[in-house]
Amino acid sequence: MNAPPYRERRRQLAQRLHLAGGGIAILPTAPERRRNGDSDHPFRHDSHFHHLSGFDEPQSWLVLRSDGHSVLFCRTHSPERAIWDGPRLGPEQAPAVLGVDEAHPLERLDELLPALIAQSPVVWSVFATADRTSDALARWTAAAALLGDATPAAHQDLGPLLDEMRLIKDEHEIATMRRAAVISAGAHARAMRYCGGRFRANPAAAVREYEIEAELLHEFRRHGAQSPAYPSIVAAGANACVLHYAAGDATLRAGELCLIDAGCELDGYASDITRTFPATGRFDPAQRELYEIVLAAQDAAVAVTRPGARQRDAHHAAVKVLAQGMLDTGLLDRQEVGDVEAVMATGAYRQFYMHGTGHWLGRDVHDVGEYLALDEPPIEQPDEEGRTVVRQPSRLLRPGMVVTLEPGLYVRPAPGVPERFWHIGIRIEDDAVITPTGCDLISREVPVTVAEIEALMRG
Repeated sequence: MNAPPYRERRRQLAQRLHLAGGGIAILPTAPERRRNGDSDHPFRHDSHFHHLSGFDEPQSWLVLRSDGHSVLFCRTHSPERAIWDGPRLGPEQAPAVLGVDEAHPLERLDELLPALIAQSPVVWSVFATADRTSDALARWTAAAALLGDATPAAHQDLGPLLDEMRLIKDEHEIATMRRAAVISAGAHARAMRYCGGRFRANPAAAVREYEIEAELLHEFRRHGAQSPAYPSIVAAGANACVLHYAAGDATLRAGELCLIDAGCELDGYASDITRTFPATGRFDPAQRELYEIVLAAQDAAVAVTRPGARQRDAHHAAVKVLAQGMLDTGLLDRQEVGDVEAVMATGAYRQFYMHGTGHWLGRDVHDVGEYLALDEPPIEQPDEEGRTVVRQPSRLLRPGMVVTLEPGLYVRPAPGVPERFWHIGIRIEDDAVITPTGCDLISREVPVTVAEIEALMRG
């Protein structure tokens, strides 16, 4: 735990609170979750709480005043519990280790919070996690009123302030995300080598999806990542056409593609990479044809991802390439759907590409932050049927933002769809840091071109 970046973040949030009317912010960490019997799920801190504190113990609360004064409530050190669960930081050590101004035992939360609330014109909490705070805030406000103290005039949502803070990453965050991306890229490369080796040894092999997932998990942990950032997708053959498919016991066989969408979480930050590769290490002509289209679509998305561009520009650039590819390969019939512009206007491409091309990435794999430019006036745009509608524009990209770029094609059997493409699902995804001059793909230590993938799997 490194106090300086967290102290600076608390200072920045306090300044935002001051400009928004003052008051105090109250944030609990995530609750512990029972798995079964007397076992809990592995604890994972709340992202907002950890962003401001760097503290990863459960049953903790952070209170921040608009003048910058911070108070932590946490569990006391218990020699008895240390035998079972390990040592706790405790309120005595918290100020020195975390850089907070005060720390108190968790047991004093109900005693001290009413007075802190009564002294504040506004109480700020994250409305999206109201289940953790609403009862307690009502209890503390009522206690303040019984003492004859004034109660806050307003209760405001802290979420938008924190979301905007987290959207622009500082140097510490980007360095951590780079390490996470390198670890995840290594895991994808390991999975490719594993499959290549298995099928070289036995061309008739049948490799289970969970075997490939195990290779990913091994690489994550051996390099210090705490866990996957999200449930890993390892999809063999036709399963790749299921967007959120979970690794199961299906078998990958020669002639099929394997789609892996997986990334580790390192020190609270996510990575998110997708690669699609042939089981035996060699693409067949139909697979190669579609793969090259998806890669060209990603190249187009990368080319427009830069400061001053709109977040949605990457999607439009990718869709244009994908739509042209659908027409060129016969996935879509020109006689029925028209040209590229018509395909984009009507949304006909969604038969084979039904998701967006990217999302914010950070502490959460689908990280916080508004996608629309709410500070700009709405604009008139045509909808898919050519009608004029008023929409909020996509927000402008700025240095320090991190996005994913992930076009794909998913071909299910259907009338008129060339049979050689049936059951092929391809997605290519990389993590991009917006720089002053463009974007930096921090996940490219895993091969992405056809030649690179085939070479890696051969060797």
